[in-house]
Amino acid sequence: MTSTTRRNFIKGTATLALMPSAGKAQRVAQTLSEQFDYVIAGAGHNSLLCAAYLAKAGNSVLVLEGRSMIGGGAKTAEVLLPGFKEDLCSTVHGGFSRNPAYLNNEINLRDYGYELMDPEIVVHVPFLDGASLTVFREDTERTAETIAKLSKKDAETFRRLAPSRAKFLGMSQAERSQSREGIFWRRLGELSGYDAGRQIWESPYMQAANLTTGHFSGVPGSDIGTGNQAVTMIGHLRGRPIPRGGSGMLSTALGRFIEAHDGVIQTSKPVEQLIIERGRCAGVECRDGSQYRARKGVVSTIHIKHLIEMAPRELWGEELLDIVDIWQPEHAMFAFTFALSAPPRYASSEGETIEPCEAAILQRPESIFMLNADQASGELNIDDYPIQVVHASNVDSTRAPAGFGSVKIEGTMPYELKEGPGHWDTIKERVADQLLAYYVRHTTNLTKDNVLAKVLMSPLDIERMNPAMWRGSVHQRLRTFNNFTPYRLSIPGLYHTGGCTEGGGSITGRPGRAAAAVVLQDDGKSLEEVASQQTRRG
Repeated sequence: MTSTTRRNFIKGTATLALMPSAGKAQRVAQTLSEQFDYVIAGAGHNSLLCAAYLAKAGNSVLVLEGRSMIGGGAKTAEVLLPGFKEDLCSTVHGGFSRNPAYLNNEINLRDYGYELMDPEIVVHVPFLDGASLTVFREDTERTAETIAKLSKKDAETFRRLAPSRAKFLGMSQAERSQSREGIFWRRLGELSGYDAGRQIWESPYMQAANLTTGHFSGVPGSDIGTGNQAVTMIGHLRGRPIPRGGSGMLSTALGRFIEAHDGVIQTSKPVEQLIIERGRCAGVECRDGSQYRARKGVVSTIHIKHLIEMAPRELWGEELLDIVDIWQPEHAMFAFTFALSAPPRYASSEGETIEPCEAAILQRPESIFMLNADQASGELNIDDYPIQVVHASNVDSTRAPAGFGSVKIEGTMPYELKEGPGHWDTIKERVADQLLAYYVRHTTNLTKDNVLAKVLMSPLDIERMNPAMWRGSVHQRLRTFNNFTPYRLSIPGLYHTGGCTEGGGSITGRPGRAAAAVVLQDDGKSLEEVASQQTRRG
């Protein structure tokens, strides 16, 4: 079995950096000595999407990425073994599938290699005692049948609430505040997911299943205001699409689109300073001393905690500083990834074995309270943490060699251990072994002997991989705390996008598109005008 070190992991990802094609080498060399209309600091999917709209509008665009490959939280690399394509952070692109950039083909990413798959089995929830629940895409009845084997009452509740929930989501704000149905769902959402689940579901299996799938958002269902997590299984009926070839195909397609529209992308160029001239952001300076000027503006996807250190504090304004001073990260993420000699399989309630794209595990609903307790104490009591298990190779044959498989076990753990964050480097092997041993007990065919190689990313490693994931917070801010930075920052000529802005983290592209709308507006254009233009084909 191979255990990939952090150094080798970073070295491995470097080979996948998006580099200019040979035919564009001369153009890149010339462009780097010029001034650009817009300089984009960071190459997460939101900043890339924003850059794509700006380039489509006819602007000259330069994207600078501090790491060796573009993508931020949307990266895929062969970091385990040849032929095993692993998502280094995100996998599911359900939010992006509903973004007009993709849905209405405003940015024609399909022409540049981005293709979504929508697995029939959305998520499987196994329990150690052999019970299980399965969500099937757009199939309320088949999903309810798996529930009925554990609770006929809960199955009927599921059948009744699924259309009610869909109706509520289609209501206007006025309808939600006036109708009985709207008031019910709004008030339910104000509870904790734990309390709401106990009100709705009879079975602890259903309570636990909804809490663990609800925890995919990164917020524990013990928090007030997470009541919608009690019906996460209903939400998952819509499906959880993934990109063929890996999450990084979104970043790759956006990079290709930008280059096709004469934009330039440079990797291993960490931005460390903003260039301020006459009170306006005129460009950026990188760690190697290189400077890049922007005629119209700079767009940043750098975490706001780091960004405010790149210009004199007095320029930011008290309102923004107040926001930053009380900034709260969500619980930090871990991701333990394993190459396997066989694809993961589970027993289904239908009496067959299944190979889903995702599974979720939590034995007892009350265990959700352990997350905040451990966060406060800096300790780990991982006997029954909610975990998300991703094995995209089960449904996407491009992800692993035939007959093999892979699994990514992820969830949240404290970043700030009582011994300090650096203690993660000491304990992560032991923690990963404990979680792996626990996980394989839920499958029908795996043992630890099936592991061929592994890459272990602790919360500290998550931050090392992407500094925008401050304190290991992959969504960049606590999402139940309505605190975010504006797209148009207080320094003229400086804009912001990404997880720190409204719309937040996850692969949705909403902050990228919204930031582009603000930037284009300041340039005398509209997003709608640019979106309707014909684009070049890949």
